Amino acid sequence: MAGKLVVISAPSGGGKNAVIARLIPHIGGSCRLVTTTTRDKRAREKEGIDYFFVSKSEFQSLIESGALLEHNLYAGEYYGIQKKHLQKFLEGHTVVFSTIDVHGKQNLDKLGIEHISIFLMPEDVDILEKRIRERGSTSEDKIEDRLKIAEFELNMAEKYDYIVVNRQGFIEDTVQEILAILDKN
Repeated sequence: MAGKLVVISAPSGGGKNAVIARLIPHIGGSCRLVTTTTRDKRAREKEGIDYFFVSKSEFQSLIESGALLEHNLYAGEYYGIQKKHLQKFLEGHTVVFSTIDVHGKQNLDKLGIEHISIFLMPEDVDILEKRIRERGSTSEDKIEDRLKIAEFELNMAEKYDYIVVNRQGFIEDTVQEILAILDKN
């Protein structure tokens, strides 16, 4: 039996990965979908665990061969879901969490791929900027790009099944609210 796909989106610095990391221990057989990107690997990230890291030419080959279910360009880097990876994750897990952005969610909608969508709304845009800057590996130009994109993404939140405010310092409240949503679905 195939698992349930749960999309959790938020602007850069919105806490997607931190929330998913806290959700997984609460849901037996759940996991985070590992997507493919052309962006540089950050210090603590691991290949095949955080992302599948590929060059732009490798990503272009994936597009051309039809291997990607969906993909988009975000802040100058490509992100996408390989068909084979989604299928493998859904077959092996009860719940598969994905951190795709608003464009990726729209692509899933267009393709008719069943999913539950949750948008993590920041309590304050200043907190997003602080989180992005604290990463330390992002250039000023990329920070500005991500903040401009965040404004667009916040306006797209209404397209999601659920909106959950992810308040700074209250991640467990966010996790409990999402668990309640998933219990209903």
